[in-house]
Amino acid sequence: MARTTVNPIALLRYLCATAVTHWTGSTSAFSLACGVIVVWAITGPVFGYSDTWQLVINTGTTIVTFLMVFLIQRAQNKDSLALHLKLNEIVAALEGASNRLIDVESLTEQELNVLHRHYARLAQMTKQDVTLTQSHSIEEAEQRHKRKVGG
Repeated sequence: MARTTVNPIALLRYLCATAVTHWTGSTSAFSLACGVIVVWAITGPVFGYSDTWQLVINTGTTIVTFLMVFLIQRAQNKDSLALHLKLNEIVAALEGASNRLIDVESLTEQELNVLHRHYARLAQMTKQDVTLTQSHSIEEAEQRHKRKVGG
């Protein structure tokens, strides 16, 4: 069995991003954000609602928003990849399932459109069947449909 090495910097980045992602989605993070807004609002009269007072909250929220966009995208990419892998495993494990769906997210937009047309045709054929559970793959449905119509 081949031994793999782990890049400690990449591992540290991963662990930090994961920890921040979990924390920012917590009640504590939301409470802290609300607390910052309350403190900022209370200090308004102290600073005479000055431009600097407004600039502080605007700058802070802009920076946090900028960073959160990347953090949310990272979390969504990871979740999406995990979901695709799980679906690939299900398709690969099911007997009769069309293997052309494995790794379908890697197809080009044109290839996805072709696949969509195939499945639209499959849906049209299944509407003619007595039961909805008879079709398992495009190929199987096409062969069965040809037998039915004598083709």
